[in-house]
Amino acid sequence: MRAKAITDIRGPVSAAALVLAGTLGLSGCAGFLVPAGEGEPGPSPSRTSTGGVRATTPSPPDIGTPPAVRPTPTPTATGGCPASGLVVDMGPVEAALGHRAVGLTLTNCGSEPHRVDGYPSVQAVDENGDALPVKVNPGSSYFGNDKGPEEVMLAPGKTMRSLLVWVSTPTGGDLIEGDALEIAPAPGLEPRTFPLEGSDVRLLDEFNMTGWRTATPG
Repeated sequence: MRAKAITDIRGPVSAAALVLAGTLGLSGCAGFLVPAGEGEPGPSPSRTSTGGVRATTPSPPDIGTPPAVRPTPTPTATGGCPASGLVVDMGPVEAALGHRAVGLTLTNCGSEPHRVDGYPSVQAVDENGDALPVKVNPGSSYFGNDKGPEEVMLAPGKTMRSLLVWVSTPTGGDLIEGDALEIAPAPGLEPRTFPLEGSDVRLLDEFNMTGWRTATPG
């Protein structure tokens, strides 16, 4: 079933922008810089944002999704470590007073450290994978405060976290029905697709997300 608009669409998609830093002064270190901001619907992994996007391509071992990170719902993406050496996972959906929230985890699954300083890239899509006009806002929400991104040289095997929240009841305003979320560590990097299961979960108004930090947002 193709996604349906429940009421008038709120506005154009706003996604997180990114500036991916080049090779660091440290030997063998790759990194990226992700500023807060809004993007365009359906960002392509190869899209270049203002300032350029450059992703290093180390030869990471195929270690799969870290055992400590068990995304629910199960993503459609296959296991293994992407060429960027960074992989994002989504936890179970939490509900409270019409609000829905999921914890996001960013893991360095590669063999090189990466500089992280920004927000995830989030895009709602329909059953055909087409982008839906659901706004994405860096910022605080009912579930937690956004303290901004934390600049970290993320070592192999280490993780960072973000919180993604939306309102999913008719009283929340104009809603759009989505089939899945495409989530990447940052715009321009490889996204993974996470199905949205349950009619109340699939109804979306707009997203609020916190910056990547080593501590769980709260």
